[in-house]
Amino acid sequence: MPTKPDDMTRAVDLTRERGTGPTRTRRPIYVDLLPPCNNACPAGENIQAWLALAQAGKFRESWETLIRDNPLPAVHGRVCYHPCETNCNRRDIDSAVSIHAVERFLGDLATEQRWPLPIDAAPTGKQVLVVGAGPSGLSAAYHLARLGHTVEIHEAGPVPGGMLHFGIPAYRLPRDALLQEIAKIQNLGVKLVLNHKVEDVLAEKHNGGFDAVFIAIGAHVSKHVEIPARDAVRVLDAVALLRDVSTGAPPRLGRRIVIYGGGNTAMDAARTVRRLGAEEALIVYRRDRAHMPAHEFEADEAVSEGVKIKWLTTIKAIEGSELTVEVMRVDDKGRAQPTGQFETLQADAVVLALGQEADSGFLRRIPEIQFQADGTVIVAPNMMTGYPGIFAGGDMVPSERTVTVAVGHGKKAARHIDAWLCGTTFETPTKHPIVDFAMLNLPIYTDAAPSTQRELPLAERAGGFD
Repeated sequence: MPTKPDDMTRAVDLTRERGTGPTRTRRPIYVDLLPPCNNACPAGENIQAWLALAQAGKFRESWETLIRDNPLPAVHGRVCYHPCETNCNRRDIDSAVSIHAVERFLGDLATEQRWPLPIDAAPTGKQVLVVGAGPSGLSAAYHLARLGHTVEIHEAGPVPGGMLHFGIPAYRLPRDALLQEIAKIQNLGVKLVLNHKVEDVLAEKHNGGFDAVFIAIGAHVSKHVEIPARDAVRVLDAVALLRDVSTGAPPRLGRRIVIYGGGNTAMDAARTVRRLGAEEALIVYRRDRAHMPAHEFEADEAVSEGVKIKWLTTIKAIEGSELTVEVMRVDDKGRAQPTGQFETLQADAVVLALGQEADSGFLRRIPEIQFQADGTVIVAPNMMTGYPGIFAGGDMVPSERTVTVAVGHGKKAARHIDAWLCGTTFETPTKHPIVDFAMLNLPIYTDAAPSTQRELPLAERAGGFD
């Protein structure tokens, strides 16, 4: 039966509304979502961008994308605890992408191929002083130099790197890899002044004609605890131990060493004394493994190298080579509680690894700079202290104390310093929603095991710091 003209018109209108035919009212819309790896990176790396370039074999372009956010990929590929991988969506298929291994590869390749770090802006005529050549200071200097500013770093130590050099053992971070990446930053024109401890920031700023200052001294001062001791064995702190080893002057400790603490530094100290020849390295920690501050893989690697860990134990007294320790228990809030049960341990030396603090006392002469109770410096969201033009970051401010967080602080501070010098403000870009595995709707995928990274056999590791 023929269709009436009015019926035809209604049919065409319905077709358009339903989005069929040549004219559609519904169409795909691009939605920019944030991968969880990017969101988890404290340095703010655009991980999926440089991974895609690396996967396509465009290694230099991949490296150049990576270093827009982080100038130390060879370092991070070795020492970062890679929260990007912990949050990787790929874990729900088989295992996380080995992001840190690709980052290490790109950093090493850049050094091998002698790719120079780029500068993005013309000279501004502005000068910035950076106090401290650790990861945060190096990062800030790098980003400020790329923005066209003249940068000078004043470092109290004899070599650059800060805790990268003096706090991380060489088996985790070979010194040549560290120094080669620092040299690239210097090649941007960044001036590095070593053996120069800053005592008066305002005087340094005035005498050097600096327009702004970024203070980034690391946490080099060890925390101590009062332990009754009589005719005690040698007691030293973990930071001093690691520093002495890194400078080629390792102490003589004996056969049985107790390391007191449960953080990453305690694990490093225990693995270090094993390499120095200790027959027994025993970590004593007051809480259980579930509540230790060290990362899981740090403890796993220490145990694999023969380090023993005595959980729920605290040192009460030292007399001669005997340590009186108390057995603890953990309450429902994870806090260690005494039990009144005591034991005796034997040791030739005790290494205290109870955390570190930044030596920020030299800033207290500036009344505008305020401090937290733990000695960290209070900064505004733009990283500036209460004194105009003086910024701070890294271990000096309240935050998680890791290399990657410090590098992220350096980048953030550089952007805010640049804006402040230009008389503007830097607005942090709004983050896109994070895409999780359920949102990917993968119809087809293939399992793939991550590449196995080569490790020295245990017997070879014990003999040195390679």
